[in-house]
Amino acid sequence: MTSMDMIIRKLIVVLLLLPSLCAVAQSDAVTLDSCRAMALRGNKVLRQHDVKIEAAGWQRREAAAAYKPSVDLEAMYLYNSRQLSLVDKDQLLPTKSFNLEKQGYDFNLVVNPMTGEPLVVDGQPIPSTVALLPKSALTYNVHNVFAGALTITQPIYMGGKIKAMNELTRYAEQLAISMRNSAVEEVICNVDAAYWQVVSLKAKQELAQSYVKLVESLDKDVQAMVDEGVATHAAKLTVDVKLNEANIDLTKVNNGLVLSRMLLSQVCGLPVDRTFTLADEVNDLAPIAPRDVQVDINQVMSRRNDVHSLELATKIYDEKAKVALSEMRPTVAAVAAAHLTNPNTYNGFKNRFGGMLSIGAMVKVPLWHWGGLTSKYRAAQAEALVKQLELDDVKDKIQLQVSQAQFRYQEALKTYDMTRSNLAKANENLRIAQLAFKEGLSTTDDVLTAQTAWLKANSENIDAEIDIRLCDNYLRKVTGTLLMN
Repeated sequence: MTSMDMIIRKLIVVLLLLPSLCAVAQSDAVTLDSCRAMALRGNKVLRQHDVKIEAAGWQRREAAAAYKPSVDLEAMYLYNSRQLSLVDKDQLLPTKSFNLEKQGYDFNLVVNPMTGEPLVVDGQPIPSTVALLPKSALTYNVHNVFAGALTITQPIYMGGKIKAMNELTRYAEQLAISMRNSAVEEVICNVDAAYWQVVSLKAKQELAQSYVKLVESLDKDVQAMVDEGVATHAAKLTVDVKLNEANIDLTKVNNGLVLSRMLLSQVCGLPVDRTFTLADEVNDLAPIAPRDVQVDINQVMSRRNDVHSLELATKIYDEKAKVALSEMRPTVAAVAAAHLTNPNTYNGFKNRFGGMLSIGAMVKVPLWHWGGLTSKYRAAQAEALVKQLELDDVKDKIQLQVSQAQFRYQEALKTYDMTRSNLAKANENLRIAQLAFKEGLSTTDDVLTAQTAWLKANSENIDAEIDIRLCDNYLRKVTGTLLMN
């Protein structure tokens, strides 16, 4: 096989693989939806909201557990340095004997044989017999004391507090979800703004490069005319100035594009030095299809996450007022407990474990707190009213916000139509000026003016095309349909 055959075979392989290579290159371009997905996966603020939702869920479970009986086990050990004695010395206790005549017991007393009356010393009768109660018999070893209790408490009526807390935590969990949805909207809007800024600057970069080529071409023509003596050096200097300005503008656009790519990487949760090509950079932008901007304001209110969040916040503060009110009502709970102690007092205070069971009910009725509980309830009601007023105020502002977004979108459509018309005129004007310059019917200034007008028309058209997409995105956000795409 000759070298020429080898070259032909390689060319055939390259031609066969070219479509697939183009497809791979095309697939490397990142779409707007991909940027959104990356931002939502890596956004730290959304991760914080996920944790808040999880915490709210645990708080809801905690509130639900209050309906069920609570079981508590308590244990205690106590060391005492001294023993416990009920008396300070041995005790002598008087005794009694049965009196048949009186049919009762009388104290055994010393009787005066002369008078037959009990003998009294220091105002006290003297017993004839006594019972000895030694101190040691009433001294107990309490050096090591053990105690334990197993208690079961079942709330019966807590003044409505348990129900209010369950409703409050349920609303709080929904509020956490709603706030996350609002954060998602903010992330999407930031990504879209950064994405379209890169697309805009990329288009302006290509425009600036084309403008530089136009001015360079004019600069060469003018230089040739100067060399032939049909143009002045002043004309050449004028074109040189324009060329320098065009290069400066191109440098600014290049720097702005680099910074915009860094911003897009940052909002997508990627390192700022990570760059990638956007699908709308390499492909023509999709045609703009105007849509109906008329909306039902009631449906807008039902879809807006901020309105939903404020409605939930109002309900939460209403439940907080109910919690404060519950503290002014009586509470009832059933209690059962098993006690265990060592030493125990159930059988002679012996140094062994002993216990008992107890069952009862506990009732607490608030009577007088010097207006503290009432003030707390009134304060909670005032906070709930503040949230309701905030909700009403936000609804009024949303109506104005929606109207402004509609006008901005319609204005962007009109601006886009006008820029397209101006662009067509600027292209024709530049073509005529270039032809006239070649025929010697126009001056250098005329061509520069036409080129400047062409640059301005293209730049304005790029801005209008990007602005209409951003206005459409903002309109979707304020009408609550951004996450419904």
